[in-house]
Amino acid sequence: MRATSLTVAALAAALLLTACDDGGNGGDTDDSQDRKAGSACGLDEMAVQVGPANAAPAAGDTGNVPVTLTNKGSRCTLKGFPGVDLYGSGMSAGLPAQEGAKAVKLTLDEGAAATFTITYERGEAGAEDTLDAKTLKISLPGATAQQSYKWSYGPVRGEDNPGVLKASVSPFVQAGD
Repeated sequence: MRATSLTVAALAAALLLTACDDGGNGGDTDDSQDRKAGSACGLDEMAVQVGPANAAPAAGDTGNVPVTLTNKGSRCTLKGFPGVDLYGSGMSAGLPAQEGAKAVKLTLDEGAAATFTITYERGEAGAEDTLDAKTLKISLPGATAQQSYKWSYGPVRGEDNPGVLKASVSPFVQAGD
């Protein structure tokens, strides 16, 4: 009987440990720890710097906000365009890729950086066709996770279509050497 009890206890312990196994990523909802070299980059593995910007000083002017992503993890790939959304005044708008821009594929080794630029037309504060943006949310291609940053570059003018802004994002460009 004792041998059966030990066998049952060992089997139960093995099943319990198997049930607790999350596939090796430590319970995280992302795949950063198990990421294979060259797989899609995740924001959790990036140091993100927004700006300094060439902000549009007055309504009707164009501004440019560079965003730099530095890979802190293993080799990964950026393929496509960044996801950029602006939020403010209870509204939000996603920014399209620059007209005519082609998506690129960049591979970033640990420590390597890429940039993209948000180009926008400043709107008049309080105007009906303007989003009084306060928050910038960024996501990477192939990922749903977003990180939020303060938007301090003024209101963004809208197009004739509601929810469409006079703003866009550039493709990724390799930064540095």
